[in-house]
Amino acid sequence: MRFFPILATFLCSFLSGVLLAQPGEKTALWHSFEKVEFKLNGIPARIIKPRKPLPGNPWVWRAHFPDWHVEMDSILLERGFHIAYINTNDLYGSPKAMMIWDDFYQHLVSEKGFASKVALEGVSRGGLYVYGWAKRNPAKVSCIYAEAPVCDFKSWPGGKGKSKGDAKSWQQLLEVYGFSEQQALAFTDNPMDHLEGLAAYKIPILHVISLTDKLVPSDENTFPLVERYQKLGGPTTVYAMSRGAQTLEGHHFPIEHPAWWADFITQHSVPVQKPLSSAAYVRIRGGLPNAYRVITEQKKATVAFLGGSITHNPGWRDKVSQFLQEKFPQTAFTFIKAGIPSLGSLPHSFRIEQDVLSHGKVDLLFVEAAVNDRTNETDSLTQLRALEGIVRHARKANPAVDVVLMEFADPDKFGDFRQGKKPVELANHERVAAHYQLPSIDLAREVYDRIAAGEFSWEYDFKDLHPSPFGQELYFQTMKDLLNTGFSLEEKPVKPLAGIPPLVGGSFDNGHYVSIKEASLQTGWKLIENWKPADGVGTRPGFVDRPMLEATTPGAALSLNFSGTAVGIALVSGPDAGEVEYRIDQGPYRKMDLQTQWSQQLHLPWYKLFASNLPDKKHVLQLRMAATKNPKSKGTACRIVYFLVN
Repeated sequence: MRFFPILATFLCSFLSGVLLAQPGEKTALWHSFEKVEFKLNGIPARIIKPRKPLPGNPWVWRAHFPDWHVEMDSILLERGFHIAYINTNDLYGSPKAMMIWDDFYQHLVSEKGFASKVALEGVSRGGLYVYGWAKRNPAKVSCIYAEAPVCDFKSWPGGKGKSKGDAKSWQQLLEVYGFSEQQALAFTDNPMDHLEGLAAYKIPILHVISLTDKLVPSDENTFPLVERYQKLGGPTTVYAMSRGAQTLEGHHFPIEHPAWWADFITQHSVPVQKPLSSAAYVRIRGGLPNAYRVITEQKKATVAFLGGSITHNPGWRDKVSQFLQEKFPQTAFTFIKAGIPSLGSLPHSFRIEQDVLSHGKVDLLFVEAAVNDRTNETDSLTQLRALEGIVRHARKANPAVDVVLMEFADPDKFGDFRQGKKPVELANHERVAAHYQLPSIDLAREVYDRIAAGEFSWEYDFKDLHPSPFGQELYFQTMKDLLNTGFSLEEKPVKPLAGIPPLVGGSFDNGHYVSIKEASLQTGWKLIENWKPADGVGTRPGFVDRPMLEATTPGAALSLNFSGTAVGIALVSGPDAGEVEYRIDQGPYRKMDLQTQWSQQLHLPWYKLFASNLPDKKHVLQLRMAATKNPKSKGTACRIVYFLVN
């Protein structure tokens, strides 16, 4: 009997134009569809619901002007799409707007079950938003539809070219970005800039424009963007609207064939793709609460990146830095870029003092070594001693430092995965991370699994262990997920190192460089103050145009007095690298080949350990050039950059 009063109430509400809503929501009709209005973190937002959603809940995200040109949206609603909008008006696609967009996306995907890939719709200044967010999140975008989009704010509202611009909006934009006029004109991240990642993901874009648009001229906006995007391999379509009255100096025009553009969005959004979640490859453990506290309370933080060439090259590292600056705009960040090509965990453990810790207190440290540890054939025990040494050394310098261990991809590891084995390098990273409760990311497994799932290919998309723009974006997205989750944990007191027993004996937790000037030279060695190769073979920055000990003849000898548990050398291994003989404390001489598989093409930075796990006391290293050499070597040379001592 209670059914009829409830039904009557619903019908009265429906007929009055207001539907029943959840707490905090207001529901009304929008062109005969249900509109749900709510606030997310205090910001007005809305969802237009289809009468019958498509499987997987595909959706369109409108930027600005949500009630302008609704024909295409109405068609998509009829087909089963949701239409979403959050009010970031007058933020001009700024980093502040992008953080709000991140939260809105996460809310709709995680809480509402929307598809993980969204079609972006940008009208006019909405171009600043859709391209700004798509470039930061290409893996989350199915396609981009834009009407007369702003692709360079110097054109509009700046009015620095053919457009007369808008002085009031330009001033507003400068304030939102925190720019001076000069800084705005020098800005290099407009929608038309840095499209490499978006193009690598092959995100289709469609612009509908007017050729007579004087407010947002296509010559300054759509055409430069499209040309750049096409040259990068991005799929593009441009349609010039020419039928019907065009107003506002050609910027407002009727939309021809709205069903065509609805077809474009449908084609690239349905059926809904369900890519693997990066959460399966992230281990948060103790999280990053200490770094978060420093960032948010002290408003001053240092972030260091320690790794090989994948850290040295621009890409994910710069994207992480940009993300942190945008997420915490009130914080002054210092970024230490300590990536050196070819180096793995062993070199990192001895150079961390000079290359990272000497720059001051580090609050967040990213470490990667898994690729070069495999390539350089570093044995398992040495890997553990080095990785644990890095963590303990960093914690001695700052007990509250948060450390992230990263395991990058290379084809060699894929063979292990196919055999059901976990690569030794990854296992060692995880052992150290688990022992010290550090966050870690298994990017190698993520790449392998996504390839196996058919999401992309190594050959055409990822391309190399030095990732393509596609790979850099994939790495960054997973790191972004880790940062957002790790920052959300409550801060806990850091367990003192004294309370954490070492994972293995003899870790390199006091690894450091010893100057080559500390050596006692006997015969055949000379100190070259500014070494550079005479054979025209390439070098690496930091290992050329600098002091170096050099010997080129058999029998050349030196000695080094040192205190500690391990000793070795950082050298340059080129085409003429020979063999050395060494001994510790008058023990028997042992021989070591200094050639590498790359020495014929490069004077390569190379780190060799003579002894480890020695008694922690004073020792003497004796070193001499051998008369023998590798058959591939062109000489019997040794060039020492540093001595290594733990």
